[in-house]
Amino acid sequence: MRKFNIRKVLDGLTAGSSSSSQQQQQQQHPPGNREPEIQETLQSEHFQLCKTVRHGFPYQPSALAFDPVQKILAVGTQTGALRLFGRPGVECYCQHDSGAAVIQLQFLINEGALVSALADDTLHLWNLRQKRPAILHSLKFCRERVTFCHLPFQSKWLYVGTERGNIHIVNVESFTLSGYVIMWNKAIELSSKSHPGPVVHISDNPMDEGKLLIGFESGTVVLWDLKSKKADYRYTYDEAIHSVAWHHEGKQFICSHSDGTLTIWNVKSPTKPVQTITPHGKQLKDGKKPEPCKPILKVEFKTTRSGEPFIILSGGLSYDTVGRRPCLTVMHGKSTAVLEMDYPIVDFLTLCETPYPNDFQEPYAVVVLLEKDLVLIDLAQNGYPIFENPYPLNIHESPVTCCEYFADCPVDLIPALYSVGARQKRQGYSKKEWPINGGNWGLGAQSYPEIIITGHADGSVKFWDASAITLQVLYKLKTSKVFEKSRSKDDRPNTDIVDEDPYAIQIISWCPESRMLCIAGVSAHVIIYRFSKQEVITEVIPMLEIRLLYEINDVDSPDVEQPPPLSTPVGSSNSQPVPPQSHPSTSSSSSDGLRDNVPCLKVKNSPLKQSPGYQMELVIQLVWVGGEPPQQITSLAVNSSYGLVVFGNCNGIALVDYLQKAVLLNLGTIELYGSNDPYRREPRSPRKSRQPSGAGLCDINEGTAVPEDRCKSPTSDVKDNSFSRSRSSSVTSIDKESREAISALHFCETFTRKADSSPSPCLWVGTTLGTVLVIALNLPPGGEQRLLQPVIVSPSGTILRLKGAILRMAFLDTTGCLMPPAYEPWKEHNVPEEKDEKEKLKKRRPVSVSPSSSQEISENQYAVICSEKQAKVISLPTQNCAYKQNITETSFVLRGDIVALSNSICLACFCANGHIMAFSLPSLRPLLDVYYLPLTNMRIARTFCFTNNGQALYLVSPTEIQRLTYSQETCENLQEMLGELFTPVETPEAPNRGFFKGLFGGGAQSLDREELFGESSSGKASRSLAQHIPGPGGIEGVKGAASGVVGELARARLALDERGQKLGDLEERTAAMLSSADSFSKHAHEMMLKYKDKKWYQF
Repeated sequence: MRKFNIRKVLDGLTAGSSSSSQQQQQQQHPPGNREPEIQETLQSEHFQLCKTVRHGFPYQPSALAFDPVQKILAVGTQTGALRLFGRPGVECYCQHDSGAAVIQLQFLINEGALVSALADDTLHLWNLRQKRPAILHSLKFCRERVTFCHLPFQSKWLYVGTERGNIHIVNVESFTLSGYVIMWNKAIELSSKSHPGPVVHISDNPMDEGKLLIGFESGTVVLWDLKSKKADYRYTYDEAIHSVAWHHEGKQFICSHSDGTLTIWNVKSPTKPVQTITPHGKQLKDGKKPEPCKPILKVEFKTTRSGEPFIILSGGLSYDTVGRRPCLTVMHGKSTAVLEMDYPIVDFLTLCETPYPNDFQEPYAVVVLLEKDLVLIDLAQNGYPIFENPYPLNIHESPVTCCEYFADCPVDLIPALYSVGARQKRQGYSKKEWPINGGNWGLGAQSYPEIIITGHADGSVKFWDASAITLQVLYKLKTSKVFEKSRSKDDRPNTDIVDEDPYAIQIISWCPESRMLCIAGVSAHVIIYRFSKQEVITEVIPMLEIRLLYEINDVDSPDVEQPPPLSTPVGSSNSQPVPPQSHPSTSSSSSDGLRDNVPCLKVKNSPLKQSPGYQMELVIQLVWVGGEPPQQITSLAVNSSYGLVVFGNCNGIALVDYLQKAVLLNLGTIELYGSNDPYRREPRSPRKSRQPSGAGLCDINEGTAVPEDRCKSPTSDVKDNSFSRSRSSSVTSIDKESREAISALHFCETFTRKADSSPSPCLWVGTTLGTVLVIALNLPPGGEQRLLQPVIVSPSGTILRLKGAILRMAFLDTTGCLMPPAYEPWKEHNVPEEKDEKEKLKKRRPVSVSPSSSQEISENQYAVICSEKQAKVISLPTQNCAYKQNITETSFVLRGDIVALSNSICLACFCANGHIMAFSLPSLRPLLDVYYLPLTNMRIARTFCFTNNGQALYLVSPTEIQRLTYSQETCENLQEMLGELFTPVETPEAPNRGFFKGLFGGGAQSLDREELFGESSSGKASRSLAQHIPGPGGIEGVKGAASGVVGELARARLALDERGQKLGDLEERTAAMLSSADSFSKHAHEMMLKYKDKKWYQF
């Protein structure tokens, strides 16, 4: 180490690799160091980690339910998640601990509770009367598999059908089994020799709760009399049943079958159906049966007072409709509407005006749960238009490839983005309000604006308003619009750096204050955008093509293209202004027939109409070199105050002046070091060991030679998981030096060299080998001169070293406050302004330079540098290491951000081992270290980001964003911010059927289920059948249970009494007592018969 210091090769590096004892000395006697003066206010008690909200479409949905009184929708998934939706902005996510798939959901209508049935044969009762729903009870079936559940409206007895064909009854108040069981062998014909299959349907007759309709998979349907415990009627059909639905009058029901037919049955004529319909079957002549179609997976039968009933079904298309999209069919009278869906249908429900099954249903909408979308169809309007979905369920419209999160943005940003985004709205939606409107919003204590930006595989960029734990799309930008679309496969020779998604966004760099946006795409392209509220037509798309390649054939005789000595400015000589006809792709192949000098994508050469919003300023593309595709971009930064954009990959770095449309710097990574290169590099010929197109981000770090030990880290692998699928991964011993990629870039106004007496604009460059290099920027004065004089850039010779790839850099002033990069405030640039005005505005540059830079010379600054392994705080201009923290030895940091929290700042890190950590600044004291989640896939690594005010997010599934907070204050306020799912709503009045009541055996109130299923009459259930597990309901849950989640029933009944129904109630009780006595005598008689002639089927 000492000899290097003598030779001044690693000037300023002593701090970087010194021992801890040397470091101690530095901290005590650094020249001009004032660390002790900085008061750090953040303490570990300011930190607490908790999940806040989950946005997006429930991944792999499997079940659907709706509470028609509370107007709440529930969706269950294959991973045991539960998502509840109320009015826009009221959403909730819960998770079953087992992770088993949700097979069915049943609301206790207007009770604030929900029953979930899982694929592991457990039932769970959720209390929705608290902001974070919790499980009150669970029941695990031990000997039978649960296949179907049914909970009648205003009943506390849940019917549970099983794979064996039996039906058990669960008391939802105590979550215990009743002794009453309907055995399959009692339900079917005694003469039947085969098992009827699993129970696929259970429902009670809308007009007589004492009659239970049971559908078995094989095609048998049984109407079971609950009181007499025997089958009244059995209906058989020779096709398997998928679903069954009642007509509200209880005289007819409809079944859907596996051959694409619907059968309508009269309850009292079991011999054959009254009608058989094949909705999508071709009707053949000669009265033959129509050809079989695909199964009808579900049917619903809904009546209206004024017209024909609706029959709504999914599936049932004919087999010859190959390639046809999944359909929902709405049959209403003589009209049949076939509504095509974008994805397969998981389930659907018809939303009706009444919760009572024995009243006219009056359907008004159908909610259709698709594999990747939720669609709501308006049944009341002609043409069945869909409702505009107010939930943010289209995050995954095209797969998310990267995201960035900005909290505490300028207040005018969200309205500005909203106003340009409002013009992008589609037309033709239903005129009605979104009907799922239950619950109440939380009281959002935090009112600062938050924006999430997502980049997608199709090249689109979406801006989302994420303020106060909600999410709403503001604006969508399509970056692919500047490129020619390839019409056929043969026409796409150039996009073969990736087979599909050539426009996919990899990196987003955005300056909220100036509204400048820069994106880097997978085809080694960079596009710079300005925000404008005016529409413009760009006649010729400004474009630069850059040949970024590092090659040294002989280490001793440098190439002509070698950079000049450090003192001479680089770039003014080789800046290349865009030719007027900006399509310089002339040579498409080099002398030996290899593709050369061509970009991967072809920029449009016709005028481009640019709508208000983000408008393309410049397109930059890296080109093929000698048959090798350009390497993917690994780092990107834009600065509106300097008018510069910089990006780098594993070959080198390019700096572009986007105002003059000129390349200022185009250097191989090694050339950046000049004579200070600390590594022994082997000479390399690009032709000898040709780099496969796969050596993009994925393999930058494998086997790199680093002085310090470092564990292998997929730094880039991380960023690039979704794009590497199409490239070759057979990487041989690619020259090591070619893989020192640029991993971090930061524009700032600071001390460039040790001897500097005042700060100046510069660019800090971090590499995957842990080196930080500084490039000085000499900017011309503002105004007209800025567009005429060249920007002069020169490597400063300053080199710093850390262990592991550099991830993030930031600068603090002498008081320890964050110094954001300078920016030009946003102004409308498409409006011609007065010259004086223009001059004034130009002179305001740079705006947000920290006060420290204009104070006296002795004031110092701090550079905060975070790598995959450690963080360092370097005192400037001395370049002494003031503080150092080894973040992780065995793992590596995936994301590090310097963020504001509680009027202070900290460094937040997410490690590959699942830990989230925070360190104070500048002293790097550990403040938080919590194991949060293991890195289960690259999607998490690619999308995890921290932002100000203790907020963070990542893509938890391909369709959902999970937000979390590491701020103790936000955790405390979270309860207030969350919306309420349950709101007290009066249950609608029951239909008054007057005279008809007596006609149908007493109707809905005729059955005392308590007396039938209670322990006194049915006895106790077998203990080995199911195990009761009390839930972790939480304090709120216990309160909810105490007030009776289901106990509201009693109140509802009392309310009925107060409505003048006491007399009827008395009659019914008398009738119930009589029937109870009757039932007891029958029971005794049956017992006697049972033992009189024992047969196999009676056990």
